[in-house]
Amino acid sequence: MPRTSGGAGDGTATPDGALLSIGAVLGQLRDEFPEVTISKIRFLEAEGLVEPQRTPSGYRKFAEVDVLRLAYVLRVQRDHYLPLRVIKEHLESLDRGEQPTLPARVGGGQDQPQGGPEDALRAPEELRVGREELLAATGADAVELDQWESYGLVGAGGDGGYDAEAVVIGRLIADLGRYGLEPRHLRAVKAAADREAGLVEQLVAPLRRHRNPQTRRHAEVTAEELAELSVRLHAAMLRSALRLRLR
Repeated sequence: MPRTSGGAGDGTATPDGALLSIGAVLGQLRDEFPEVTISKIRFLEAEGLVEPQRTPSGYRKFAEVDVLRLAYVLRVQRDHYLPLRVIKEHLESLDRGEQPTLPARVGGGQDQPQGGPEDALRAPEELRVGREELLAATGADAVELDQWESYGLVGAGGDGGYDAEAVVIGRLIADLGRYGLEPRHLRAVKAAADREAGLVEQLVAPLRRHRNPQTRRHAEVTAEELAELSVRLHAAMLRSALRLRLR
């Protein structure tokens, strides 16, 4: 956990060790992160990036280390635009006493190396695999992959390669197939995902049209957060619907 200089910075710690309410934490963070909101803090908690204590009445109480942790997450998002899943891996490394390498700051900078070990921290969507690699990773054969592509479940890019999400999707399709669900059954899932993607696109469109490249890059981070919330909402609704049907 970034308790000291592991990127969390100064000015957010509580000198007397007192626990803070979420409103007090918001007040401290806004000096450096004016766009942060209580909803954002709650979202980061829901994603497992910070774990405040709870009073018997259920109110959140944040310790010094929690505020430092939040500042680290917000700073890495702002300066390096890493996905939350990668930031979570960084925090876990810091918890083990390691020092994960950050990629160069957006817009360049002489304090960060170009290339090298930080390439391993690229967002999974930046990685590409070939057709044979996809087949090996998912355990599918060429005929099955052709079916997935015919139903629009996965697709190759202009370079003929597949992104890392295609590997995840392929594995899930294969797992569902063991229960009798065929690719044709999953067309509705794909259609729903496309509709949700369109909604997210509309929400971040003003940021994407901004002249400032940092603001445009922020649109990608916001889109990812919206996608994660949408996935959690879908899972909760599915569980709720199944409870009603299986009673």
